[in-house]
Amino acid sequence: MTRNEAETLRQACLDAALNAYEEGGLLGLCQQGRFELAMEAIGRLDLAPFVEPGSISPGDNPQGESSL
Repeated sequence: MTRNEAETLRQACLDAALNAYEEGGLLGLCQQGRFELAMEAIGRLDLAPFVEPGSISPGDNPQGESSL
């Protein structure tokens, strides 16, 4: 991954977290709830745009969810 790609990924994570945190505020969540919503948004972030085609093996979970 190049530095530019890493910066793009970092910005996508920050954008997802900030948007979710703000949405949590509009929903009336407390600070902890808003934080948890932001962390979930990062976990749900679609990584497909940041992965080269064919680089994900069948055992990989592209959504970041635990397979346990």
